[in-house]
Amino acid sequence: MRRPDISEALRCLGAARSGPELRQQAEQLADELSAALQPRSVWAVWPLVRTGDRFRLEGAGVTLSGSTAARMLDGCETAALLACTLGARFDAMLRSAQARDMAKAVLLDALGSSFVEAGCDGTEEEISARFPALHRTDRFSPGYGDLPLDLQPALCAALDAQRRLGLTVTDSLLLNPVKSVTAVIGLSPTPQPARIRGCGYCNFRENCQFRKEGTTCGR
Repeated sequence: MRRPDISEALRCLGAARSGPELRQQAEQLADELSAALQPRSVWAVWPLVRTGDRFRLEGAGVTLSGSTAARMLDGCETAALLACTLGARFDAMLRSAQARDMAKAVLLDALGSSFVEAGCDGTEEEISARFPALHRTDRFSPGYGDLPLDLQPALCAALDAQRRLGLTVTDSLLLNPVKSVTAVIGLSPTPQPARIRGCGYCNFRENCQFRKEGTTCGR
């Protein structure tokens, strides 16, 4: 059974150096959350066809363009799409907390973000187990770099995410339920360097509160 990463959730809140009382509260809430629900995900792999700076996932109805896709998928022959969600039950839990205790709701929201990322990590492990001879790139999502958010509907359609996960895309291109992620992962026959992880790759590094405090967010 997966569980939210407490330290990551507290980092998201800017409370990485929090006292024992807040951490204990987070631990208890994480136990309640992971007992109530688990991340659900779907994924699939397609061949990549490159034409200029565009990558088509053959048979998926998805075309990736721009410098982000070019950088991330360089050297890859196939790519995986994944979708992961905590589902509508988390949304209901969050609304209930917001109505009763906003401090708890803020903590629950951060734990939910950590939890869905843990679900994505688990899905990546499944992909690696299914394709042990291939090497993964970092996963990247619509909205990162110049990969447009308007890819969300195509990614969800390719994975049949509405039927399989209850995952939809709003008119403003946000995912619903709220704690949901779609992502692309390149797969290559050769080892792939980290391309977007670490402070050197982060768009917020110049104003990062973690760096000012002499630490990192762990990404």
